[in-house]
Amino acid sequence: MDIRRVGVVGCGLMGSGIAEVAAKSGFDVMVREVDDEVVARGKNRIRQSMDRAVEKEKMTLTEQQAAWSHLHFTAEVSELESADIVVEAIIENLDAKAKLFHELDVLCPEHTIFASNTSSLTVTDIAAATSRADRFVGLHFFNPVPVMKLVEVVRTIATSQETVDRAVQFSKALGKVPIAAKDNSGFVVNLLLVPYLLDAIRQLEHGVATVEDIDAAMALGLGYPMGPFILCDFVGIDTLHQISEIMFDEYRDPRYAPPPLLKRIVTMGRFGRKSGKGFYDWSGEKPIALPV
Repeated sequence: MDIRRVGVVGCGLMGSGIAEVAAKSGFDVMVREVDDEVVARGKNRIRQSMDRAVEKEKMTLTEQQAAWSHLHFTAEVSELESADIVVEAIIENLDAKAKLFHELDVLCPEHTIFASNTSSLTVTDIAAATSRADRFVGLHFFNPVPVMKLVEVVRTIATSQETVDRAVQFSKALGKVPIAAKDNSGFVVNLLLVPYLLDAIRQLEHGVATVEDIDAAMALGLGYPMGPFILCDFVGIDTLHQISEIMFDEYRDPRYAPPPLLKRIVTMGRFGRKSGKGFYDWSGEKPIALPV
């Protein structure tokens, strides 16, 4: 069965991006958030993203208007009952995701595919809350979704080949490049990225070099687009801390254990660019490294 109607649950950074690319690709998209106020913020986030794309000549006004006509917003879960696929992009919390999908499982028809954008939880644990583990898959997009091409398509031991094929086709229809990933915490990208970021923090704790010099070393010495601490601030210090705790709980490998410095920065409310401060102060024209 072709996917024509897309449900997106959550309209934060990831959910709004997923909804935007689906609408641009011609899908009819229903976006659900918890209440009207959060819905309004999500609408504004997508509008601003599209406006920037028009300003940069990445899309025309006609294309923007066409995409916007495909977007619909609601605070009611029941509005997702006609979706061919529902992509969840809510808080990275197993209980919250399980509760959502249990509700959707009763609501949506049998052909509906469920997909989670989880970045660190196992898809199997989320799918267990439903009666359709064979139609449950991970679709892990990357921020910013309208720009980043990769999608990790995560198959559990119960996911059917038909579901995987439909998920891959859907990802390609969004203009993305899908890769197959095993259902282990972190999949491919975070499995390799998180230890790198945590190790950079540990080396900072050990006094190997400053924030600026470690970032410069990795950017200029290895050709990375940005250093680990700039990247931490973009990812979100609190998000990194949460992901590392989930992955450490899964593997019990010290590479995934959050360093003390990471915990202290989170405790101080320095969550990265989104809060204005992380490893850097983002309040000026250029980020300035903060003392740690």
